[in-house]
Amino acid sequence: MRKILGLALATVFIGSATLAAPIPPQPSVKRTDLQRHDLSIPGHETVQARIDIAPGATAPWHRHPGEEVIYVLEGVLEYQLEGQTPVTLQPGQVLFVPKGVAHKAHNPGTTNGAELATYIVEKGKPLVAPAPDVAQPK
Repeated sequence: MRKILGLALATVFIGSATLAAPIPPQPSVKRTDLQRHDLSIPGHETVQARIDIAPGATAPWHRHPGEEVIYVLEGVLEYQLEGQTPVTLQPGQVLFVPKGVAHKAHNPGTTNGAELATYIVEKGKPLVAPAPDVAQPK
């Protein structure tokens, strides 16, 4: 009887440990490429993507090899361009990011934030380049 009780307790313990195992982290910033086309300007292309940013998440400082036009689809998103103060945008508002300017995006809200990003970039270069060296404005 003791063996059966011990086996039962061990099964419950192992089962509860399995249930309590941590869930793998979910991506907090997700880019979904929608379309990519060559432009009539030699060596350039346009790329459109939907960027989803989870509540409290930040897309860290980065740059693009061309211009980015941002249209906020949902939620509230805060953007900061290098050397500028942050701006907060609502759905329907837009932001232009010049070629090579480092910037980041943050979702200060409690719901998903999403943007439609249109990039006009040099073809063959990485679409996104990290910019960890950006100095914070004073």
